[in-house]
Amino acid sequence: MDNASSPGQPPLLPDASTALKQFRSSGRGAWAQVPDSDWNDWRWQLKNRVTQVEQLTRLLPSLTPEERAGAILAGQSKLALAITPHFFNLIDPEDPDCPIRRQVIPRLEETETAPWEMSDPCGEDGHSPVPGLVHRYPDRVLFLVTDRCAAYCRYCTRSRLVSNASGYDFHPEFDRQIEYIASHPEIRDVLLSGGDPLLLSDDKLEHLLSRLRAIPHLEFVRIGTRIPIFLPQRITPNLCSMLKRFHPLFLSVHTNHPRELTTEVRDALGRLADAGIQLGNQSVLLRHVNDSPEVMKALVQKLLLCRVKPYYLYQCDLIAGSAHLRSTVARGLEIMESLRGHTTGYAVPQFVIDAPGGGGKVPINPEYTLARQSGRVLIRNFEGRVFEYPEGTRPAVQLPRGESRASFDRD
Repeated sequence: MDNASSPGQPPLLPDASTALKQFRSSGRGAWAQVPDSDWNDWRWQLKNRVTQVEQLTRLLPSLTPEERAGAILAGQSKLALAITPHFFNLIDPEDPDCPIRRQVIPRLEETETAPWEMSDPCGEDGHSPVPGLVHRYPDRVLFLVTDRCAAYCRYCTRSRLVSNASGYDFHPEFDRQIEYIASHPEIRDVLLSGGDPLLLSDDKLEHLLSRLRAIPHLEFVRIGTRIPIFLPQRITPNLCSMLKRFHPLFLSVHTNHPRELTTEVRDALGRLADAGIQLGNQSVLLRHVNDSPEVMKALVQKLLLCRVKPYYLYQCDLIAGSAHLRSTVARGLEIMESLRGHTTGYAVPQFVIDAPGGGGKVPINPEYTLARQSGRVLIRNFEGRVFEYPEGTRPAVQLPRGESRASFDRD
């Protein structure tokens, strides 16, 4: 598959043999005169986020009318505007369809809600036995620790909750959340999310992890975060040293486009990996961001170079106001077909739909099983070649080219 970029698309990664030499540095952009001591301080990055329309207009004069109107409306009815300087520097100011730009700059289309869109598309509120805890699956829970993020994705599944822009008034109750987990021995796995758990101070995060680790039946803890991407300066040696005390610890990062994996991000992910933390990535399939085989292949291969296993590719949830960012399931299946057999299996994520209303994650796969009969299965490989696999005493065969499922069914 050709790895060259299409007209109007950012340059993609070269083949893996040379990719290590091609990590893109984010640079400083409008903050070129900022001292290293400030730029590399995650608290400085948070304090200097782009949060106001005036800032956005000054830093990005090429705002489209849809973006300008969206920025004015941001925070009034849905989700606040916030972009870290690190991530803002990845925006191409000359490209209105820049894949970084589309993820974090509000657009007027956010105010349009289709009849099938929802404020809580995954049905989390309906599966919350105590505030801030979602118990959807038998043996694991989602533990929401904060409503704050370093930057706000415009397609956020929890836009009803994060930034408090919609008046959700989220207040986690750690004592009640932990008491529930401790009183349910079937729970063996806790996922910390929010908002972003890594926005907590080291001390607060350490205290929370210590309390969870004191629960005898809890086997492992996961953290869902976009901090290494939005705010890699937060991944300090002290943070990594603290986290490694709570193994087995898993961390799911959220990366959607290869341009996000800068040298700073690569180094932050490396510090986490060196601390023994298992790293996986969750991407959301987004229109004009990553819904092409070329971009997705570049992303998953670059993730492996950053020591991160591509884990999930999500069909974009039916969050209110996200239609302009939502690609199709058919496009997702096409992308999965372009990965399986064309790159290492370690680079292939699982494509899933979070069933609307709280049905949980449902895997969606290309159809590789063509037919089943007593004692045998007809399958195809990534090249389209058809094979018969015996489940009894028949020898395995590759069917001649041109053989169809119909001829299989007639036997």
